[in-house]
Amino acid sequence: MSASASRTAPPFCPNERCPFHSGPTRSWRWVRAGSFRTLATPGRIQRYQCRHCRRHFSEQTFRASYWLKCPELLLTVAQRLVSCSGFRQISRELDVSPQTVLGLSARIGRHCLLFHERHRPKGELTEPLALDGFVSFEWSQYHPTQFHIVVGQRSHYIHGFTDSEVRRSGTMRAGQRRKRARLEALHGRPDPRSVEHEVATLLRIVTAGATHLELHTDEHQDYPRALARLGHLASVEHRTVSSRALRDTRNPLFAINLLDLLIRHSGANHKRETIAFSKRRQSAAERLWLLVVWRNHVKSFSERKRDATPAMRAGVSERRYTLEGILSKRLFPGRISLPERWARYYWRHTPTRCLPRARTHALRYAV
Repeated sequence: MSASASRTAPPFCPNERCPFHSGPTRSWRWVRAGSFRTLATPGRIQRYQCRHCRRHFSEQTFRASYWLKCPELLLTVAQRLVSCSGFRQISRELDVSPQTVLGLSARIGRHCLLFHERHRPKGELTEPLALDGFVSFEWSQYHPTQFHIVVGQRSHYIHGFTDSEVRRSGTMRAGQRRKRARLEALHGRPDPRSVEHEVATLLRIVTAGATHLELHTDEHQDYPRALARLGHLASVEHRTVSSRALRDTRNPLFAINLLDLLIRHSGANHKRETIAFSKRRQSAAERLWLLVVWRNHVKSFSERKRDATPAMRAGVSERRYTLEGILSKRLFPGRISLPERWARYYWRHTPTRCLPRARTHALRYAV
């Protein structure tokens, strides 16, 4: 049976090893293979079989709630995560385990990463960019994390981020210095060149296909060294702004400064003096990918005017999305090629020094 023979035709084969997964599907043949019923909506689920690879699948295979026992929780958890709720607060409200919320947060983060990669602009840059590091921590305040984020200066569109482990700095008591030394002897010290390396990696992803870059940053010493690694650019214009400058709308870094406020305002794990802090960088990154997509495609540029989203201002999208629409269709990593650095977020390969056996995303079918 051809895909055009039914209104409920599957769009492609979900088996990533099948040539009809990511290739042309004009000659793809499939058949209906019965159905089954579920307690959740819509109740009756149609099953199919690919005539090429013989894989069985169903309508549910192409929904973002695939393999979830309570699919109705997916949207609710996403809404709570961008509304500054912690995992345990959400679990109490929904009467589920915190581990259930943690698993849904990971799935939503992976989905949003694929959504961002599919829609982000590629090629020549149409506006100057602003770059800065958002500082948080994992596990404890002795393990700071710095998220390097690039934002469109005029559109406020978030192009992406990477992260670095950094060493705890600042004023410390003698006992705190001794504890830091003990932890570093036990787990090792972060790479002192990590910021330079990760910023260069991020800019290499964002500027792929571009020839010119105008970048606004603060006076961080690692940024010029990171820019020196971008040999594919014909010209780079790097402008620095003092971190002591007034952070108003006239500041060239206003877009990134505003985003820092939104991250702390919308994420419980980044609040000051909170017990909802992320225990792992991987979990923090997954929540941040959700915020990136929500900020770019759902939230208005101005909360008061309810105007266009940053994605619309950047020319990436022609309409405003909703979280329900973003989470309606399942996205497959075999059909969306992620940059190698961001693929590590998808497969949960971001380590935490204090947790040597962190769980990775290694499920065979639920990708």
